[in-house]
Amino acid sequence: MNFIEVKTKEDKKEFNNFAARLYKDNPYWIRPLNKDIEIVFDETQNPLFNHRENYNGKEIRAEAIRWLLQDNKGETVGRIAAFINPKTVFKDNKQPTGGAGFFECINDEKVAFALFDKAKKWLSERGMEAMDAPINFGERNQWWGVLIDGFDKPPNYQMGYHFEYYKDFFEKWGFQEYFQQFTYGRKMYDVSDRLKKIADRVMAREGYSFAHINKATIDKHAEDFREVYNASWGNHEGVAKLTVEDSKALLKQMKPILEENLVWFAYFEGKAIGFYVMLPELNQLFKHLNGKFGLWQKLQFMWHKMQKKNKTVFGVIFGVAPEFQRKGVELGMVVAYQEERKKYLNKIPPYQYNYIEFNWIGDFNTGMVKLCESLEAEKVKRHATYRYLFDRTQPFERMKEIK
Repeated sequence: MNFIEVKTKEDKKEFNNFAARLYKDNPYWIRPLNKDIEIVFDETQNPLFNHRENYNGKEIRAEAIRWLLQDNKGETVGRIAAFINPKTVFKDNKQPTGGAGFFECINDEKVAFALFDKAKKWLSERGMEAMDAPINFGERNQWWGVLIDGFDKPPNYQMGYHFEYYKDFFEKWGFQEYFQQFTYGRKMYDVSDRLKKIADRVMAREGYSFAHINKATIDKHAEDFREVYNASWGNHEGVAKLTVEDSKALLKQMKPILEENLVWFAYFEGKAIGFYVMLPELNQLFKHLNGKFGLWQKLQFMWHKMQKKNKTVFGVIFGVAPEFQRKGVELGMVVAYQEERKKYLNKIPPYQYNYIEFNWIGDFNTGMVKLCESLEAEKVKRHATYRYLFDRTQPFERMKEIK
């Protein structure tokens, strides 16, 4: 077998086409847009490449690499990427930790193990002592975790769909489960009267307000998002705080697909204290484009979008500043959206969306798990994020629960 570092235009094309060939007979897999994958590895578009951190006098910079693995006949049999995110190398880790992701592989244990070995060797040579996988070179809301349950459901936008045998490969090689990510789903009926009363109380309190995003003031919302994200998520294990540039880049990337009444903020005395970000389930549109997004595909995308056949939205991320948690703010944003939605139900054409999936709920986030279950949502998919300690004598610890 032979490893090829992905550098050329042809290599990049093969990196994406290999996955398409691998899943061509699977009715649930939806091909990601090539551009969404390539942005991750593009130094001009992924702001993480500009980041540096200094630990004990040693500079750690962002690095990423990816490989194709070919057999003796020159056929691609696997792919993998490895990366060092300077924001998270030492973030709540007892050892410097790198990552691997974008793993795809034929059903051959030797091939899978060769891919894992390659990523481990590259990370070891750069001073890493552990590897998380499969993860993204960037934020957690994209390409994170391997699917372990829900193989009869299509993947949400920028989330992975995988073969059932991947889980066995990870665990047999030596990876241990660091945490699971749940996807909950429910029809868009109103919350129970009990929960509605809780939400109404917080919405009626002096100083509290709820509003959806306005694209005309996207930079202000980017700063609101950054402040709440860093307060609610930035102190958790393995989560890096967002810079101003990160937040603007994230919302800029989402702006073309944002629908204003799907992104909500909670405020107290004018200061952002919570957000609830939903997006149309774009894979239901992108599944027609075969990974491309040129002029013809954009026209196809607009045509399918105008048909309003997509009935699903997915919750990308939910956050509330710690001092306002468990006060009903989360429910307030949900109910504020529902009240806005009611305005469109009797119009022609009727409101498009009738089903929601809450994406990326970590099993360590017991508060969000309880919230989803209180909303009568059902667990429809599970992904797992694994960790491998290079020193096999060291004790392994799962992600700590959020208190």
